[in-house]
Amino acid sequence: MRRTFHKMHGLGNDFVIVDAREAPFDVTPSLARAICDRRTGVGCDQLIVLEPSDAADLRMRIWNSDGGEVESCGNATRCVIQLTGARRVDSAGGLLTGEDLGAEVEVVLPAPRFGWDDIPLAYPTDTNPLPMAWDALENPVAVNVGNPHLVFFVPDVGEVSLDELGPSIENDPAFPERINVNVATLADNTLKLRTFERGAGETPACGTGACASAVAAILTKRAQSPMNVEMAGGALTIDWAPGQPIRMRGGATHVFTGELDLAALA
Repeated sequence: MRRTFHKMHGLGNDFVIVDAREAPFDVTPSLARAICDRRTGVGCDQLIVLEPSDAADLRMRIWNSDGGEVESCGNATRCVIQLTGARRVDSAGGLLTGEDLGAEVEVVLPAPRFGWDDIPLAYPTDTNPLPMAWDALENPVAVNVGNPHLVFFVPDVGEVSLDELGPSIENDPAFPERINVNVATLADNTLKLRTFERGAGETPACGTGACASAVAAILTKRAQSPMNVEMAGGALTIDWAPGQPIRMRGGATHVFTGELDLAALA
């Protein structure tokens, strides 16, 4: 059996997108891992499947490259809006709205949540800052922007051994659903950001990571909205005020259309 897919990326954070609104597409963890594999599959950070929705134009489901299904992805949402023209996207992380502006796509995420049980944490504790440390990384801000993030403010993001610290933080027992890890350096209302995504590792860009980090900077009065967030893959503009939804604006790129040979991936 063969299925058409679209390869897209948002600032280098890349996706295989399968439109299953007319014909169902059943995903198992092993199939997601096979499609995402960069040697024997198509290769991507996340597999995205589009399904029908009664609450929105479509429903977006997301599998990381380790085969785990997750709630939300800002870069993928921009790609889906550009690909389909959808204005309302249902996801496990909440209802997302957006618009293709031509050179950029804007996505509106629900208001961030900061409660210990919103993250979620394994036990009640403060989240701003979270009184925990991993080597030199300490006292992050914890925030849920549709998926859970920690934001560490550091003097120089380039000096952080994220490949070593990321997995231990992601899988710490304090985070029963694991967690995304961000290290951010602020200069002139611009954040330089690196993100270690749970289930995927460090990626060139992370839309929800950019949102979470900008929210944390504004919340702690380190910066003012709107903010530029610069990542290895490019930049996003994030606009947020306390109690309000988050507005994210940036690029989305269609790379090619292809066919999955599901028998070969089994």
